[in-house]
Amino acid sequence: MHKWTDDQLMIKDAVAKFVAAEIEPNRDELEHGDMPPYEIIRKLIKTFGMDSMAQDRFNHRIEREKKILSGELEENSNDQASSKKGDGGAAAMTLIPIIEICKVCPGIVTAMGVSLGLAAGTIMSGGTIEQKERWGLDLLTFKKVGAWAITEPNSGSDALGGMLSSAKRDGDEYVLNGNKTFITNGPYADTIIFYAKLDDGSDTPIRQRKVLTFILDKGMEGLEQSKPFRKMGLHSSPTGELFLSDVRVGKDRLLSGTEEEKGGGGRQSAKDNFVTERSGVAAMALGVIEECLRISVNYAKERKLWGKPISEFQLVQMKLAKMEVARLNVQNLVFRHIEMQESGESLTLAEASAMKLYSAQAATEVALEAVQLLGGNGYMAEYRVEQLARDSKVFQIYAGTDEIQMTHIAKDLLSR
Repeated sequence: MHKWTDDQLMIKDAVAKFVAAEIEPNRDELEHGDMPPYEIIRKLIKTFGMDSMAQDRFNHRIEREKKILSGELEENSNDQASSKKGDGGAAAMTLIPIIEICKVCPGIVTAMGVSLGLAAGTIMSGGTIEQKERWGLDLLTFKKVGAWAITEPNSGSDALGGMLSSAKRDGDEYVLNGNKTFITNGPYADTIIFYAKLDDGSDTPIRQRKVLTFILDKGMEGLEQSKPFRKMGLHSSPTGELFLSDVRVGKDRLLSGTEEEKGGGGRQSAKDNFVTERSGVAAMALGVIEECLRISVNYAKERKLWGKPISEFQLVQMKLAKMEVARLNVQNLVFRHIEMQESGESLTLAEASAMKLYSAQAATEVALEAVQLLGGNGYMAEYRVEQLARDSKVFQIYAGTDEIQMTHIAKDLLSR
C-alpha cells in the first residue's frame, strides 16, 4: 500500500467535514472549559454507522463462539467468520478517523481509543461469552465509557512487576485493594478493566505473582473515581485516579472466569494491549504531523519578512522539508500496519514499539518545529500549533515511554 484508495479518501473527507462541524466549534470548550468528549464521540460513532457495524460484528462473533462451545463448529475452522484475511479495510476504517481527529483534538482519540480499543478489546479477547454480552457490546457501541486501569503511582514503566494492587480470595469472592493513576476516562468511566496481583497467602514474591484482570462498574462500594487531573496537554481526554478499598467482586467479574493463566493470563492480556495501543499512536502522530505541516506551509507562504515571504528563505525550506520527510515515514508505518492486517499478520511487541518510538518522536519534533517556524504567533493559542505541541509530547510518555520502547526493541534483537 503506497496511498489511500479512492474509497478511503472519501471516508477521510467525510470525517474531516464532521471534525469541522462538530469538533472545531467546541475546541475551546474541550481545551479550556472542562467539556467531556463523550457526546461528541457518540455522535461520531452514530454518524458513521460504527455502532451498527459493531453490533453486527458482535452478534456474528457471539453466534460463532456459541457454536464452538456447543461443538457445532471447530475452533480452528477456516470459515469466513474466523478468517483474519481482509481486515486491512477494517484497520483503515479505524485509523482514518484517528488521523483526522488528531489534526484538531488528539485528546478525543485518546478517550475513544482507551474505551473501544483497550477496555472493550480486553473483554472481547479474553472474556467469557457471558462477560462479552454483559459488558462488551455496550463498550463497543459506546453506550458506556470504559477505562483500562494498570498504571500505579509507584510502578509506571514497571507496570506489571511493580504492581501492588491486590486480589485476595474470600470464599467465592475476591477482595480488591489498590490505587491506579493516570487512568484515561477514569473520572467518568462506567466500566473499568482492573489489573491486580493475586494474594493467595503463599510466599511467592510479589513480582512473580499471577496478574488477574477484573471488570468493575461505576458506583461499586469501595470504588472511588477521582476528579480529572490538570495536565500539560490532551485536555479533552479526562484523566484521573482510582482508589479501591475492600471492593468485593464475584467470579463473574474475573476475566475469563478462571485464575488459570491460559495464554499468559493477565500479563499477556496487558502485553497484547500494549501492541494495540502503540500502533495506534502512529496514526495519532500522523494526524498531528499533517496538520502542523499544513499550518507551517500556509504560514510560510503568507508571512513576509524583509519584503518577501519567509518561504523563500532556505532555513525555512529546510524545516518544511524535514517535516515532509517525517510525514512520509510515519504514513508508511501506518500503511504497513494496514497491509499486515490485510494479510492476517500482527505486529510483534518489538515492531509496535519501534513504530511508536519513531512516530512519537517525529510528531513532537514536527510540532515544536512548527512553533519555532511561526515564531511569536506559534506560541499563541490562536495558531493552534502550541496546542498540538503540548498534546504530542504525551506520545513519548504514555503507552510506554521512549526508553521502554528502546528496551523492547533491543531485547528482541538480542534474543534472535
